[in-house]
Amino acid sequence: MRKIEQDMWNAINSMYDADLGNTAVVHTGNQADIYLHGYHLAAINTTTGELVVNTDTLANWPTNTTKSRLRALGANVETKKGITYLDGIEVC
Repeated sequence: MRKIEQDMWNAINSMYDADLGNTAVVHTGNQADIYLHGYHLAAINTTTGELVVNTDTLANWPTNTTKSRLRALGANVETKKGITYLDGIEVC
């Protein structure tokens, strides 16, 4: 895991907002929203740990950085033959 991803997790677990260069964590109640380059990447419920991936952002920017941040959050993201999948389902 990259240092920025570890710092992202520290911010989520410690319930503080963080601006980590190209990645940001913003808390609202029991939800932490994760942003990459200003685009909403995912939300994680800090009580249950439930992760909700913003598939629009993933579909529009399926970069290595996007996928790395999501994997660090526990998402099952992969690319096969140029097609991006989330939990085995193609992201359009």
